[in-house]
Amino acid sequence: MNIYFLRHASAGSHKANLAADERRPLDPDGIQQCTVIGSTLAALEVKLDLVISSPLKRASQTAELVAREIGCEDRIEFSDALRPEADYRGFQQLLQASAKKDEIMMVGHNPSLSEFLSLLISGGASHTAVDLKKGAVAKVPMDGNSSPLQWCFTPKAARAIQEAGSTKSRPKSSRK
Repeated sequence: MNIYFLRHASAGSHKANLAADERRPLDPDGIQQCTVIGSTLAALEVKLDLVISSPLKRASQTAELVAREIGCEDRIEFSDALRPEADYRGFQQLLQASAKKDEIMMVGHNPSLSEFLSLLISGGASHTAVDLKKGAVAKVPMDGNSSPLQWCFTPKAARAIQEAGSTKSRPKSSRK
């Protein structure tokens, strides 16, 4: 099974009121980050069986926008196990429930998502091995007891890769 960890994209400043913060939507930068990440995943030919998202607005929007870019917007489910305050035990139960899937994406928040990724790739030895930035995505192939981090990139890195690729594909005379 391959697991893709996707932290929600930019959503402005944290709101002091918990209910208002849960409804906080993506900002314009966050929407663009989702497009860049989604189109990069599509270029990598990522095919997902399931997208599981935190039910909070900024995460669900991230899941929907990225899923649309890779053609799997009809495969989104929501789970409280990916909320910001979620614990690793709930995440492990979510993984077990999804064990028959080959390709899944988990969309959530920090600090929990980075902690889950860190614990998974370190075999439980580190809670802080990885710090996912907003809109960043990481791929972890799970094979038995081994779960190495295969790759991780931010929207900024994805944009740079796309721009470099489009420069290479243009004839030399049209390069800027």
